[in-house]
Amino acid sequence: MYAIIKASGQQFKVQEGDIICFDNMGLEPKAAVEFKEVLAVDNGELTVGTPFVEGAVVKGEVINEGRDKKVIIYKKRRRKDSKLKRGFRRDFTRVRITKIA
Repeated sequence: MYAIIKASGQQFKVQEGDIICFDNMGLEPKAAVEFKEVLAVDNGELTVGTPFVEGAVVKGEVINEGRDKKVIIYKKRRRKDSKLKRGFRRDFTRVRITKIA
């Protein structure tokens, strides 16, 4: 059984027991999370919503929050003596999917 959910502007395919990293939600560890924007559910038979499946909810539990590895953005324009180096670290919330209903 799996579901496709929409969270933080992205779509994720999740199953029970999966651990997914979402954009920072600002929640405490062990907090319960509900995703009500469920695009599709497959429990032997695929149900696709228009745009969301009515009554479908994906529940999860926050494991922790943290920061990813640094991503380096380096731009160089050849023969122009023009270089740009920037980087950032994405904040994330790690969630364990507990139930698809």
